[in-house]
Amino acid sequence: MHVILATDADWLVDEVVAALGGPDTTFTHCRDGRAVAGVVKGHTPDLVILDLQIGTMGGIAVTMDLRLDESGGTLPHVPILMLLDREADIHMARRSGADGWLIKPLDALRLRRASRAVAGGGCYAEGLPEVPADDDASVETEPATAL
Repeated sequence: MHVILATDADWLVDEVVAALGGPDTTFTHCRDGRAVAGVVKGHTPDLVILDLQIGTMGGIAVTMDLRLDESGGTLPHVPILMLLDREADIHMARRSGADGWLIKPLDALRLRRASRAVAGGGCYAEGLPEVPADDDASVETEPATAL
């Protein structure tokens, strides 16, 4: 699996690589959100993980940029997992076109679960109410954790 991780926070890079790293996983780290579309164009990843706040272009703007390029036919669809700062950011993540999101602070179990769901074509919607069992089983939800 190839993962693009866009963040300017070194601690977040360490946490994501520790949780998702392995012999079959490679990472491309983008410190500048504006570079993500070019990196995707050069090598289509299995998963894009975006920090909500990246110094030059945050996760919401990067997601919207990737979805706009996808709708224009210049980029393929890439699964996007966004790392949110708080529950109030969920609305923006949903509207931007992200396939899933986690609310910080992160832990390895939630990060692995969300990454598998999103990379597999599903959704991981943390902080939303549980979906009844008879509805779409491809959507995983987790209650928000208190900060």
